[in-house]
Amino acid sequence: MPNRSDPTVITPRLLREWPLPVPGRSADKGARGTVLVVGGSRFTPGAVLLAGVAALRAGAGVLQLAVAESTAAALSIQVPEALVIGLPETQAGSVAGRPPERLAELAGNARAIAIGPGLDNIEETGTLLRALLDAAGPDTALVLDAYALGALSHDPDLLAEREYPAVLTPNLTEAKFLLGREPDDDLGRTAASLADRYGAVVSLFGHIAAPDGRTWREESGDAGLGTSGSGDVRAGIVAGLLSRGADPAQAACWGAYAHAASGQRLAARFGRIGFLAREIVDGVPQTLAEI
Repeated sequence: MPNRSDPTVITPRLLREWPLPVPGRSADKGARGTVLVVGGSRFTPGAVLLAGVAALRAGAGVLQLAVAESTAAALSIQVPEALVIGLPETQAGSVAGRPPERLAELAGNARAIAIGPGLDNIEETGTLLRALLDAAGPDTALVLDAYALGALSHDPDLLAEREYPAVLTPNLTEAKFLLGREPDDDLGRTAASLADRYGAVVSLFGHIAAPDGRTWREESGDAGLGTSGSGDVRAGIVAGLLSRGADPAQAACWGAYAHAASGQRLAARFGRIGFLAREIVDGVPQTLAEI
């Protein structure tokens, strides 16, 4: 593992000195890139909705969603800003692993792909993940979340073989599967171990680590972020920042701060717990603008 220095605390000042790419005044939506979110079983399409809208709120120019076929029409109404395509389903309602040609085309043209929100079958997800990696362009940035991380834990060399810029956004359970053991009490050390093992930037509960040994810590997150759908929002924010041209470490650090600070804004209205993931999404543009 690369030598790990003490983590840098993520503050507004740090982020101002590490500015996000900003398109010119005359730039169209294409200048901010296309995000493709792939996920959503028959019973969990909301995860894709949260991640996709979060990507737009973080500044992505174009949004495309790929979900279980039975939910595609409803999702296209819920997110009229997005192109939505349906994916074949298993009998149980999971997204089937063999993607249609249309999805491969979208993956080849996306600047960032978020894979995993709402998926619920490891084997099918593994097949889907391999197909998406084969279809993605050489500079496409990846965000792996939820069941995509489970699939990666079954095939740890997937990313090493392709060397895509990637961000992994595990929770503690997913970190356990990726490590093959219980995470350390020191989550910064756990994030660094994962970054070294998978050759990707890792964002784990406010602890961010890059494969080159750099580490950061976000300190404003609180218990209210531990709510259903919050991880989907975080993955979407990171994907949106990647689509704007941020590098993986920058997207992970800015994304962790935007996620946490938007939650803090809600805590002033609702208290430390009780706000919803969809409400976190709406605070992201203001949080980014205030930095």
